[in-house]
Amino acid sequence: MASPPPRIFSGARRRARRRRALALQHSVAEPARFVLDDMIEDVGERLAFLRHEPNRSMVVGDWSGQLAAGLPGEVLERDIAGPDALDFEHPWPVGDFDCVVVLGLLDTVNDLPGALIHIRESLAPDGLAIACFPGSGSLPALRHAMLAAEPDRPAARLHPMVDSRAGAQLLQRAGWRDPVVDSHDLTVRYSSLDRLIGDLREQGLGNVLADPAPPLGEAAMQRARAAFTDLADPQGRVSETFSILTLSGRRAKPRF
Repeated sequence: MASPPPRIFSGARRRARRRRALALQHSVAEPARFVLDDMIEDVGERLAFLRHEPNRSMVVGDWSGQLAAGLPGEVLERDIAGPDALDFEHPWPVGDFDCVVVLGLLDTVNDLPGALIHIRESLAPDGLAIACFPGSGSLPALRHAMLAAEPDRPAARLHPMVDSRAGAQLLQRAGWRDPVVDSHDLTVRYSSLDRLIGDLREQGLGNVLADPAPPLGEAAMQRARAAFTDLADPQGRVSETFSILTLSGRRAKPRF
């Protein structure tokens, strides 16, 4: 019997983070959603390039409804929070979707190969899956600030991330046909560390580690703010990077 994957992330914290982000999206005057918007645009361009016009799709993780509105045919929208929540630790709806798109959720899954298998199994033969999420190289300015906050014994405050090479290996392991892995950088400029943290919370991008570190004290937070400000350009802005990793592939047709 295979041993279970290590428990790096907390499913309960992941769902709570998602619910908080959804609440902020409705309560904040102009909530941040640029990571989601970037992923939606990228997926739309990929589908147009491939001339893939599905009859039945499933979209997971798009709280805006924008992607589903632009897809032809029947579209089932699901999320990881709410009454129709999907659980990455258990099997998904099986077998007849021409297209499955997962936005911004796979970066905090303990069993990522298993989740990719669930996605593959939800596809019809020759169906297309696309998954986008923040990958390795994201948030270097924030990482710098967190290390400066605790110079002697830094705690784990940002979770590990998947890079392109690991993504390709995961797709092969999960049995996706025609696997493609690529990434692009989204750069956003900030005047303060607090604004960056606010944007992360509004988009559900905070950490969901199973063993979270205790909150930073005021002195540590001041060191983090100072280290972040030290990275500012002459206009007083710090450029932060979100590296969006995209995994795509198909379910193989049966051989007769």
